[in-house]
Amino acid sequence: MQERVAVVTGAAGGLGRAICGALVRGGCRVIGLDRDGEGLAALEGVEGVVVDLMEAGAIAEVFDRIGPVDALVNNAGTCFMSEFPSIPEAELEAQMRLNFSAAFHCCQAVVPGMLGRDGVKKIVNISSNGAYNFDVFDPPHYRASKAALDTLTKDLARRYAREKIAVNSIAPAMTETPLFDVVSKEVLEKALEAMPHGRAMQPQEVADWVAFLISKAGDICSGNVIILNQGRDVR
Repeated sequence: MQERVAVVTGAAGGLGRAICGALVRGGCRVIGLDRDGEGLAALEGVEGVVVDLMEAGAIAEVFDRIGPVDALVNNAGTCFMSEFPSIPEAELEAQMRLNFSAAFHCCQAVVPGMLGRDGVKKIVNISSNGAYNFDVFDPPHYRASKAALDTLTKDLARRYAREKIAVNSIAPAMTETPLFDVVSKEVLEKALEAMPHGRAMQPQEVADWVAFLISKAGDICSGNVIILNQGRDVR
């Protein structure tokens, strides 16, 4: 039986660590990509590869060395907090490059090899509720990067459905990760008060959804943006 190989970007971060752990427990051979070598080394059961995902050439080189994979989780991302219209050009470019372009280039790198793999292959893009909920504090360049990612999800899902490549986005609301540090205490408290359960979600809760999509149970799910927000935005 073919070994299932999964690659997780941003593997050394809070959500990345949880996703890697969930996939290891699910029986995958997991390869984690991040620029944080020390963080990668601390991951149990994960093959860490240090790479700068801001560089398309570096992404292509890494996946050429890894070879064909069965699953890709585009988790790497950040949120820069400059307010419109005072968003520096360099910040806009960096936001789009990490949250969207890196995922785009990772998909470019894995799809050709996926075509020769058995079963249903999976791409899971980690998006954000911020792409849809305009009551929350997210800045516009962050929203745009995640909305672009979801459009990529839908395009690839339709484009490769008959080749059995399932592509989905997961769009969490407030999740307790180091990104909490980029907002003020007042903004954070207001956002948490809006969550129906009165708390932020935990990385493991989101990681379990990723693991579900990558498992056989997720084979028939493709082209969806799965919103995780405790029912906050139901009208």
